[in-house]
Amino acid sequence: MRRQPPYLTRPAGLLRSGPFILAFCLCLPLPAPAFKITEPTAGATLTSGSTVPARVDLGKDIGIVKVRYYWYGEQDDTLVEQDDSTAIGSIVAPVAMIGLAEQNPAFGGPLKVPQNSIGPMRLLAVAEISRGRLSTRSVFDEVIVNVAPSAALTSIDFETAKPLHLGRAGQSAAFGHVDSLGKVFELPVVGDFADGVTRRISTPASGTRYTSSNEKVIKVVTDGLLQIVGNGKTTITVSNRGKQDSLDVDVNVNDEPNEPPIADAGMNKSVKSGSRVKLSGLNSRDPEGEALYYSWSQVRGSKISLLDANSSETSFLAPAVSEPRLYRFKLRVTDTKGADSLPTFVDVTVEP
Repeated sequence: MRRQPPYLTRPAGLLRSGPFILAFCLCLPLPAPAFKITEPTAGATLTSGSTVPARVDLGKDIGIVKVRYYWYGEQDDTLVEQDDSTAIGSIVAPVAMIGLAEQNPAFGGPLKVPQNSIGPMRLLAVAEISRGRLSTRSVFDEVIVNVAPSAALTSIDFETAKPLHLGRAGQSAAFGHVDSLGKVFELPVVGDFADGVTRRISTPASGTRYTSSNEKVIKVVTDGLLQIVGNGKTTITVSNRGKQDSLDVDVNVNDEPNEPPIADAGMNKSVKSGSRVKLSGLNSRDPEGEALYYSWSQVRGSKISLLDANSSETSFLAPAVSEPRLYRFKLRVTDTKGADSLPTFVDVTVEP
């Protein structure tokens, strides 16, 4: 039998030349990076009130004319992005800095960490791209950092009346205005620090822990939230950094059994830029079969407009992006007796 020439029996891509073997490979260019925050880095620990350098890599996004920087708490609802630092009222985060091309570094510079911040914070950078005289578009990146004050905590205080009375026997149910069995709520807590700054420390992310002396009256659930489960008296104790405070609570609500509803924001999804995206809370439910009130909000990503944010289904137009970007949305539902669900979240990844 005739043997094949040796060069036909060698592995593909290998060619013998004298004593050497030459390897051939197909080298594909790496995709160009998109707009990205390079400093501060994700996960960095920053000091409240300090000034840190902010830098961005423009990547393949050309035509950028300015970059706006915003600070948010990790789970803050994104309400408004403002052009200046004079915003008041319901504004969550006025602009912290505007970066321009002529600055050093370009589109970056010294960035002030909020003096009253503590715990996980989102730094959002929104770049405005010029598309000629008639229009602009924007791209964004965000990182989560941890902010810690350098000053010691001197005292903790509940930011509410003492003692606290919840509900009264025989009151009628009115959405948003009633304390009832099953209701989930937050007790605002502030801490005074040695630097003279008072900071909100209501969440476990800031180091705060809650306990209830009678969990048959008020039960500690999650993320610093409390739930009314029965009538009677209890003492809520909050502690942080070796300091603590206590609050006596008297609960006197209608004793009609009521389980809190359960919010369901649907499955995470990936969508294309320019598509209409629908978020559905129709799988949310109430154990007693009562009607539900819905509240959608956005907690990650550059601000977008939600349609029908108080309906069972909400929607938005997926913005233009240069690489996949994450948007996160929160849903809470409330039954007709005033009991709230725990928040639930859904992630939408928008792709080019």
